[in-house]
Amino acid sequence: MNFPSELKYTKTHEWIRKEERTYTVGITDYAQHEISDVVFVELPRVGETVEQGKTVSIVESVKAAFDIYAPVSGTIKAINTLLESDPAIVNKDPYQKGWFFEIVPTKPEESESLLRKDEYEQMIRHGAER
Repeated sequence: MNFPSELKYTKTHEWIRKEERTYTVGITDYAQHEISDVVFVELPRVGETVEQGKTVSIVESVKAAFDIYAPVSGTIKAINTLLESDPAIVNKDPYQKGWFFEIVPTKPEESESLLRKDEYEQMIRHGAER
């Protein structure tokens, strides 16, 4: 599986990419694989204020519905409207075209609590061993 080293990761399988004053957020390759075929994505509203660790989006697959959590607190700046018409992009390209939303952080220091690539990979390995 692919986990780009320039990203940070959450224990709930979201990723963030810092881009100047915003973060782009999506789900990891591991998450999209576990979720299976994505059939619907409920995106947040632009301008919505979100808190770190709280549900901000929902992904539905052929298996079930899954909550997507905010990796940091902030305000939603943009959403990926491509997912409304083609949610399967999440499965095909989770790190580029399959992003969910952009957030302007109100507490950028919260990103320090997120996982680096090696920490995320280790978490997945240990989870798979159980």
